[in-house]
Amino acid sequence: MEKYEGLNEAMVRRFAPRPGRRELLPPMSDKAKVALLCRMIFNEGWNEHIAGHITYRLDNGNILVNPWELAWDELTASDILTLDPQGNIIEGDWNVTPALGLHIQLHQQRPDAHVVIHNHAHWSGIWANAKRVPPIIDQTGAHVPGELLLFDEYDGTFEDTDATQAAVDALGDASWALLANHGSLVVAKDLRQAHLRVLTLEWRSQRAWYAEAIGGGVPLPDTVVKQVGITDANGFPFQFEAMARRELRADPGILD
Repeated sequence: MEKYEGLNEAMVRRFAPRPGRRELLPPMSDKAKVALLCRMIFNEGWNEHIAGHITYRLDNGNILVNPWELAWDELTASDILTLDPQGNIIEGDWNVTPALGLHIQLHQQRPDAHVVIHNHAHWSGIWANAKRVPPIIDQTGAHVPGELLLFDEYDGTFEDTDATQAAVDALGDASWALLANHGSLVVAKDLRQAHLRVLTLEWRSQRAWYAEAIGGGVPLPDTVVKQVGITDANGFPFQFEAMARRELRADPGILD
């Protein structure tokens, strides 16, 4: 079990998911899981028309990605493309955005970056456009610890390898970043962790916005953020499955 500075193992175990007597989700392919994640975080505000990319690096090095042509709320498992480690399409009927270079470089240069998600998100995108980092003012906004970076070197779309490499270098080993005048970026070890990081970023940004609108709030101390943030290692227990079931109830065809 991963150790957390200042926290004992018993406290960490309280947040570790334990299996129940019933399956929380039906068996599904990796492509179905990516399609589900697209639907799930679309409804969290990562939904700027057809913008945005989710890439998921598999154990064999190949990468799953959503297609360029489809919005996140309409795609299904069969729409997900398979790329080789260099970003070339090896399976699928659609196209990939030419702005995928940042994802490919992150996958190549960071062993921990199994999932990379980018979109022009609603609430976190407002803070990115204002070139400000939202404070953490409540418990839910504290579920992911660590610095939220602000990358402020935007000169247009991320289609130039020099520009994307600068972003990779600036990100370092961080979990997430706001891309000034552009959008939001999340990096994670798996789909569950990526889901929690997107939800936390958007909730944190929304609550900070509302608090500021009524005169401001008091940010949580770092000690509290560290305690709440122990959920980040494995995702908040059972939340990924609950949100996935919501999407499956609305459209079982996602798995097709």
